[in-house]
Amino acid sequence: MSIIRSERTAAGLLLGAAALGLLLANTPIGSTLLDVQHTYLGGGFLKISVGHGISDGLLAVFFFIVAIELKHELVAGELNSFQKAIHPAIAAIGGVIVPAGLYLLFTAGTNVQQGWPIPTATDIAFALGVLAVFGRGLPNRLRVFLLALAVLDDLIAILIIAVFFTTDPNLWELALAAVTVALFGLLSRMLRGRMRWPLGVLMVLLALLTWWLVYDSGVHATIAGVALGLVMSRAPAGRVAHALEPWNNGLILPLFAFSAALVVIPNVPPSELSPAFWAILIALPVGKLIGITLGGWLGSFTRKGPDRGRIPLFGMVTVAALGGIGFTVSLLMNELAFARSEDVRAEGTLAVLLGSGIAIVVSGILVSALARRNRRLHPHP
Repeated sequence: MSIIRSERTAAGLLLGAAALGLLLANTPIGSTLLDVQHTYLGGGFLKISVGHGISDGLLAVFFFIVAIELKHELVAGELNSFQKAIHPAIAAIGGVIVPAGLYLLFTAGTNVQQGWPIPTATDIAFALGVLAVFGRGLPNRLRVFLLALAVLDDLIAILIIAVFFTTDPNLWELALAAVTVALFGLLSRMLRGRMRWPLGVLMVLLALLTWWLVYDSGVHATIAGVALGLVMSRAPAGRVAHALEPWNNGLILPLFAFSAALVVIPNVPPSELSPAFWAILIALPVGKLIGITLGGWLGSFTRKGPDRGRIPLFGMVTVAALGGIGFTVSLLMNELAFARSEDVRAEGTLAVLLGSGIAIVVSGILVSALARRNRRLHPHP
């Protein structure tokens, strides 16, 4: 299991799954896979397609783990004080505003402007994976800053999903979900001794009920995972996240990447591609690079004392390039933004994959160069 917990392995599985999905979608077996993706399972109030089961159901587990990590950072980690959080927060905000602005600039006057959140996301697993592969010898503070930035970026993504991709929510079901979330949090504080297993089973049932209530209410179901992760007691939450990590890295995220990448490459000249394609392709790697670098530079003025500039400009540019790897959350945003336009959604998926691919190449080069320079300046004995 330890190899599946590795950031390198997680990034490799994500990339491989997405490449495989895109490849198979454009072969004779592609139509069969797309039919399976649109096949409905269950019946009545539990009827859900395979594709939505992956993006709304399994991905809620990913957001549950993200929420646990976010809570840890806010309570006891790198974001547990205003002084610690303000620098990466400003960088994260810059990494949202600039890509969104570039997207809106490229799509001005079109009917695809609702896709502005797509290039604002950063994939934690992939960014840390690239850093782990190419960053041997880098100071740990660079990884810590990237982790803080990516966690805050995910928090912004969660808020965007909750606010901008919710239509006519059922307030009664949300109220019931709030009750089940509160009960889940209360029971997590009672997990000890002989009562652990019965309470654990009850918590799983409450989690499933919460998920269904949020899903049926009109709010995206991944928000249920976020809420459950935030209210769970820290000690059991850490154990659960650790137990779920191999499943998340080895199954959930690769399966989502595979499903999201099941798109047929449009057989059209570049001039006929949607403005959304070009907007995402440019805003994701370029917008993130500019926005995070600018935000990181501005945020450095908030630091006090001699370590105010501890992330040098080259290091900040490197972190910004890593931030351009949108992947998982960008693919989810793309599905939500263009749910009613299959052609634009397919082109958006390609743009996310290509834009993230550009960011992977650029960040890999920058991380390698920075690591070589750091090893030269600080050789190990």
